[in-house]
Amino acid sequence: MLSITDLSVRLAGRLLIDQSSVQITPASRVGLVGRNGTGKSTLFKVIRGELTAEHGTVTLPPRWRVGSLAQEAPNGPESLIEIVLRADLERDALLAEAESATDPHRIAEIQTRLVDIDAHSAPSRAAAILSGLGFSAADQLRPCAEFSGGWRMRVALAATLFAAPDLLLLDEPTNYLDLEGTLWLQDHLAHYPRTVIVISHDRDLLDSSVDQILHLERGRLTLYKGTYSSFEEQRAARELLDAKQVKRQEAERARLQAFVDRFKAKASKARQAQSRVKMLERLKPITALVTEDVREITFPAPEKILSPPIIAVDNASVGYDPATPVLSRVTLRIDNDDRIALLGANGNGKSTLVKLLAGRLAPFSGRVTRADKLSIAYFAQHQLDELNEDASAYDHVRKLMGDAPEARVRARAGAIGFSGKAADTKAGKLSGGEKARLLLGLATFFGPNMIILDEPTNHLDIDSRAALAEAINEFPGAVIMVSHDRYLIEACAERLWIVADRTVTNYDGDLDEYRRLVLSSRNAEPAPRERSVAGEKPQRPKSDNRGSLKKRVAEAEAEIARVSEIIAKIDTALALPDIFTRDPKQAAQLSKARANATDALARAEESWLEASAELEEAAS
Repeated sequence: MLSITDLSVRLAGRLLIDQSSVQITPASRVGLVGRNGTGKSTLFKVIRGELTAEHGTVTLPPRWRVGSLAQEAPNGPESLIEIVLRADLERDALLAEAESATDPHRIAEIQTRLVDIDAHSAPSRAAAILSGLGFSAADQLRPCAEFSGGWRMRVALAATLFAAPDLLLLDEPTNYLDLEGTLWLQDHLAHYPRTVIVISHDRDLLDSSVDQILHLERGRLTLYKGTYSSFEEQRAARELLDAKQVKRQEAERARLQAFVDRFKAKASKARQAQSRVKMLERLKPITALVTEDVREITFPAPEKILSPPIIAVDNASVGYDPATPVLSRVTLRIDNDDRIALLGANGNGKSTLVKLLAGRLAPFSGRVTRADKLSIAYFAQHQLDELNEDASAYDHVRKLMGDAPEARVRARAGAIGFSGKAADTKAGKLSGGEKARLLLGLATFFGPNMIILDEPTNHLDIDSRAALAEAINEFPGAVIMVSHDRYLIEACAERLWIVADRTVTNYDGDLDEYRRLVLSSRNAEPAPRERSVAGEKPQRPKSDNRGSLKKRVAEAEAEIARVSEIIAKIDTALALPDIFTRDPKQAAQLSKARANATDALARAEESWLEASAELEEAAS
C-alpha cells in the first residue's frame, strides 16, 4: 500500500501540498488530476524520493519497485528491442551472470528464477509493447539514434511499461503519442496488474483506464472512487452540499451576532450574550469549494463567408521528394463549416496533408483550388518554441496591431486571455498551457476562414481542453484537426479522414469502431469500414426488401416516441425548484440520465433517417 501521511511539500517558497493524507491500495489504477502548477509532478518526485517533504511521510512496501518515464530520451547504437529488454534489470543481471556462472547450484538458482519471471518470453512481450506504441517489426531492430526525439520518448515509455514496476508513475504519457498509440496505451493501463498513478489531462484516458481519481487542489489531496466522469459528478454534489452548509453557518453566525449586539449592554442578559460569544468562537468556518473559472478561448469570426468549396484537391501528390511523394491520388473537398479530424499513425502523412492545405507545400502533380481571399490559421505544437521568449503577450499583440492605441492593444491581449499584469509577462516565463493559449490567439488573430490545429491540447489542462472544444464548435469557419485527444475529436469532429497507404480516405465508422481496429492489429493500417474518396458521402446500399425497411422505420419511430417520453419525465423532475439543493446526488443522476437519453434520441433519429432514405430509394 502507498501511504501518504500528513504530507506537506514546499517548492521555491510556495506551499504546494498542505498536511494531506491518502491511502492507495495495491493494484489500484489512479488518475492524478488538478490544474497546471498545483504540484502533481512535485508529488511524483516526493514519492520517488527525489524531493524531501517539509513534513509528513510517504511509505511504500519494502520490496516495491517504482518505475517512471525517464526525463531524457534514450539514444545510442542499440536497437529499440535491446533498449526495452534492458529495462528489466533483474532479467538483464541474471542473463549476464548465467554466462559466467560455474557453480551448479547457482546455475540452477539462476535458471529457476529466469523461469519464475518468464524471462524467455520477454522478447515477444517487449516487441508487443513497441508494436502497440507504433513501431513496426523492422523499426524495432533499428538503432535508437536513427529516431527523432519524440519517437525515442516512445521507446522510453515502452521500456518503463516492459519493466512492469509495482508502482508505475506516468506523467502525461500521451504527449508523445498519436491517437492510435493513445488508444493502445489506454487499453494497456486498463489491464495493468499492479499499482499505477497517471498524471493526465486526457479525459478519455481517465474514463477508460483508471478506477480512482486523486484530486490535488489548493494543497489538499482528495481520493475519489470511479472514473473522471464519476469524479466530476461527486465533486459537483460536494460543492452543492458545502455551499449549502456555508449558507447555513453564515445564517447561524448572523443570528448569534445579532443576539450579542442586542443584549451585551444589558446586565440581565450579559451571561446569555457571553454564552453566544463563546458559541461564535467555537463555530469554525467551513471552507466552501471554490471553482477556479477557466478562461474561455475564442476564435474571431471571418469577415466574409466564402463560397464553397473553400478548398478542392484533385488527384494531387505531395511530399518532399518528387521521386517518393508522401501522399498520392489525394482528392478531397472542404466546405465553409466543415469539422474534420485526421486519423492515422504518425509518419503516415497527416502533417504533410495539413501543410498542403495550408499552402506551405505545393503539389507535385494534380491541382489544389482555393477560394479567393481564403485566410487560413495554422497552429502546431512546434511553434511554441518559435515564440520570442523575451517578448510579452502585449508585445506579440502590438506587433500585429501596428500603431493602434495602447487601450486597444491591451483589450485585444485581454481577449486572448492575457489581461492586466499577465499581458506583460515574458513568454519565457509562461507555462506550456499559457504559451499554447497565446499562440492560438496569435494564429487566429485576423479572423481566418479555416483553422488547422495540429495537436493543440498537449499543454492544456482538462478545463482548457473543454474551452477549446467550445471555441471550435462556436467558430463559424472550417476546422481541420490532428489530435490524440479522443474527447476533443468526439466533441467537435463531424467527419473523419484516414491518412494511410499514401493517400487520404473517408472513414465511415466512429471512434469506438476505430479503436477496435487499432487494438486488433496495431501494426496493420486501420481499414475503414467503407473506403471512399475523402469529401464524398458514402453510398448507402439499396434494398428491395421494402417490408423490412418499413419495419425499421416503424421501430425507429417507436423508439423516438419512447425516448422523448423519458426525456419529458426527466425534465419534469429537474424542473422542481429545490431538486439541486434538496438532493444533489439525485439531481446529478437525473442530469446524466438526460444526457444519455438525448444521445439515444439522436441515434434513433439517425436510424429513422437512414431507414426512410433507403425506403425511398427502394421505392424509386
